[in-house]
Amino acid sequence: MKKFVQIAFLLIGGALGLVFLPPLYELLHLSSNPWLDNPYVSVALGALLLFTLSFAFSDYFVRLISWMEEVLFKVPIGDLLFGTLGLIIGLIVAYFLGFAIDSIDLPIITKVIPIILSFVLGYLGFRVGFKKREELIQLFTLRGNNTKKKLTEGGEPQEARGNYKLLDTSVIIDGRIADISETGFIEGTLVVPQFVLTELQHIADSSDTLKRTRGRRGLDILKKLQDERSTKVEITEEDFEDVQEVDLKLVRLAKKRGNDTQIVTNDFNLNKVCELHHVKVLNINDLANAVKPVVIPGEDMQVMVIKDGKEHNQGVAYLDDGTMIVVEGGRSYIGQAITVTVTSVLQTSAGRMIFAKPKDD
Repeated sequence: MKKFVQIAFLLIGGALGLVFLPPLYELLHLSSNPWLDNPYVSVALGALLLFTLSFAFSDYFVRLISWMEEVLFKVPIGDLLFGTLGLIIGLIVAYFLGFAIDSIDLPIITKVIPIILSFVLGYLGFRVGFKKREELIQLFTLRGNNTKKKLTEGGEPQEARGNYKLLDTSVIIDGRIADISETGFIEGTLVVPQFVLTELQHIADSSDTLKRTRGRRGLDILKKLQDERSTKVEITEEDFEDVQEVDLKLVRLAKKRGNDTQIVTNDFNLNKVCELHHVKVLNINDLANAVKPVVIPGEDMQVMVIKDGKEHNQGVAYLDDGTMIVVEGGRSYIGQAITVTVTSVLQTSAGRMIFAKPKDD
């Protein structure tokens, strides 16, 4: 990049030398000199002068270009596109207003006002296009939505709308999302923001062995989703520099993408934050509780009593899905597979708990 900047200085210096050096020679009464009054010499002198200055200023220009690249790469392509369109429209309006100003006889106004209008209207056009992207998209797609609505009202099936599922760090590390996705119960595009990937990478690089294992498991789950999932898995660069917490970034991203966007998580606190912000959320734990096998009081089942319960003479067993069964009088059966009769079922915020007693009793 530094060499590119120096070459640019060389070419610009040659052009400036060709334009500005001949009038300077006349001003200094040097135009009679045949060596100086030569376009090739003017180009060479201008190029040499700016090329020499480039050694002093090229580092600053390289930093400026690198900073601009970094800023532009972080901006979503949609925001950049609509901002550029707004800038072009603002400059066109400023150009046409310049015709009306040319009719004024005051030289200062006719020279200065068009420049000010170009800056002001160009900036306003860029900001309007940048900030109103969603509204402009809705305006352009209004006709398509009306056509789709008519098809639905006429009895024909409506096309499935594209929807997005934002994955948070906890649900990726949990891993069950890969199995659920493989069954086809989750529709739409799975979206993994770059800031979630960054957090996963930090966890995977942690000095703590447990955290490092969890982070690497999350990265493996993402790779599995990309390889095995039939629908699209999107990695988005959208970020919010003014927010540090990943959960709040997810909420803001879901709001920005619209009503068809849902956050997939198994974090209880994030679930509550989404409800407060009126953001749709899919909790993997709620799904797991919903698909646990239904048991009815009086039903018999075969279980393995594995440990003591909290109360006197209780035993504890577990179903394959992790549901805890408290066996009254089951302490004497620890380590044995027995048949128990369900006495009651208790649903708590942590899941479902089953109370039973040995069938022999």
